[in-house]
Amino acid sequence: MTFSFAVHVDQNEYLPAGGRLMDAVISVTLTGDTLGAPGVDRGLARVVLLDTSGSMSGNKIAQAKLAVNAVIAALPDGVPFAIVAGTEVATMVYPSTPTLAEASAATRKKARQAVGRLVAGGGTAIGTWLTMARQLFEGTTAPIRHAVLLTDGRNEHESTERFHDTVVSCEGEFTCDARGVGDAGWQARTLERVADTLHGSVRGLPDPTTLVQDFREITEKLMGTAAVDVSLRLWMPARAKLRFLKQVFPRIVDLTDRGAAITPRVLEFPTGHWSAETRDFHVSVELGEGEVGEAMVVARVRMSVGDHESPEHRVRAFWTDDPVLSTRISPQVAHFTGQQRIAELVHDGLAAHQAGDLPRATDRLGRAIDLAKRAGNAETVEHLGKLIEDDGAGTLRVRDRMDQVLREMADIESKRTTRVRHEE
Repeated sequence: MTFSFAVHVDQNEYLPAGGRLMDAVISVTLTGDTLGAPGVDRGLARVVLLDTSGSMSGNKIAQAKLAVNAVIAALPDGVPFAIVAGTEVATMVYPSTPTLAEASAATRKKARQAVGRLVAGGGTAIGTWLTMARQLFEGTTAPIRHAVLLTDGRNEHESTERFHDTVVSCEGEFTCDARGVGDAGWQARTLERVADTLHGSVRGLPDPTTLVQDFREITEKLMGTAAVDVSLRLWMPARAKLRFLKQVFPRIVDLTDRGAAITPRVLEFPTGHWSAETRDFHVSVELGEGEVGEAMVVARVRMSVGDHESPEHRVRAFWTDDPVLSTRISPQVAHFTGQQRIAELVHDGLAAHQAGDLPRATDRLGRAIDLAKRAGNAETVEHLGKLIEDDGAGTLRVRDRMDQVLREMADIESKRTTRVRHEE
C-alpha cells in the first residue's frame, strides 16, 4: 500500500494592527493505490441496512431490492457481508443469524433469494438498524467496515435522543452512506446526522429507479479506497484558540467538536476513509493581539494514517500597518465562506417558511440562489430554484406550498460545494 498527501494552504497571512482572526483553507489531495487494484487486499466488510417499513411498499421496495442485488453481485469472493431489514426493529435477511457471511457464488445466490422474499410492513427506528450493523462489524477484523442505509420515512419509533446517542456510539466502528428515497417522508437532518458522524455521503433520491445506479456508484467509490481512517492533526500555540474546523468540500461538515487531544497542543480530527480525491478544510483561529511587525505560526497541519504522517504545513500571521496587505482577499477563503453562507441562508429560509414567514423565506432563499450562482454551483441553483416562483408580475417569491421532497433536497444540496482553482 502506497499513498501520499499533497497539502496546500491558502490564506492572507497579513493582519491589521489589533487583528485577531486568521482564516485559511487547507486543500488536501490523496494519491495512491486503491482497494480494487489487482492483488491488493485491504480487508472489506459490508452491511446493507434496508428500510422495509410499510411506506416502502410498491415501486420503492421493488427498486430497493434491485439495488441491494447489485451490491450483492459486486461483492468479491471472501468479503464478509450481511443484509438487514429495518422497521421498528432490525431483522436479519441474510444470513438468518446476526453474523456476517463470506461472499461466494453460493452465498450471493442465497442472499438474492432472501432479498426477493422481502415485503414492506412496520415502522421506522433507524437507531436499531445502526446498532445491528455495529454488532455485525464487531465480528470482523476487516479495517474497512462499510454500511449503506436506505430509508423513505421519518424516524418515528424512537426518541431523537436515543437515535443521536446510537449514531455517536457507532462513530469509529464503521462508515455509512445514507440515502433517502421517494418524494415524501424521509428527513434530510436524520440522514445528515448518520452520514456526517459516520464519515459517509448523503443523498436524496426522489426517483426510486435511480437507486441501482447510485448503489453501484457507492460500491465503485468504496473499491477505490486508498487510505483507511485518515485524520487531520492540528497544532496551535498557547495564545491561539480554535474557532472552527470544517470540511468545506465536497460537502460542508463541521468537525470542530470532534477533535481529540493527543498532546496538550495537538488535536486530531477523524475524516474517514479516502479514495484518490481532494478535500478542502476551513480552519479559523482566534489569536491574542499582535503588534505591528510581529509574526507567528498560527497552526501546523498534518494528515495522519496510522503511523504515517504527511509533511507539516503552516498557517502564519504577520501584523502590519499596510492596509493594502491586510485587506487582501484569499480566493479560497472567500469562496468557501460564501458557500457556507448559502447553507445558513437555506436553513434560515426553510425555517421561516415552516413558520409562515414568507417574506423572510423569500429573502433568504433568494440570497442563497444569488450566492450559489456566483459560486458556480449549478446543482444548488437548480434545487433552490424549485422553491421559488414568479408571482405573475415579474417578482420572485417563495412558493406558498412546498413539497417536502423539495425542502429536504434543498437542505442536502445546500451543503454540497464546488471548488475554485488556486490560480483564481
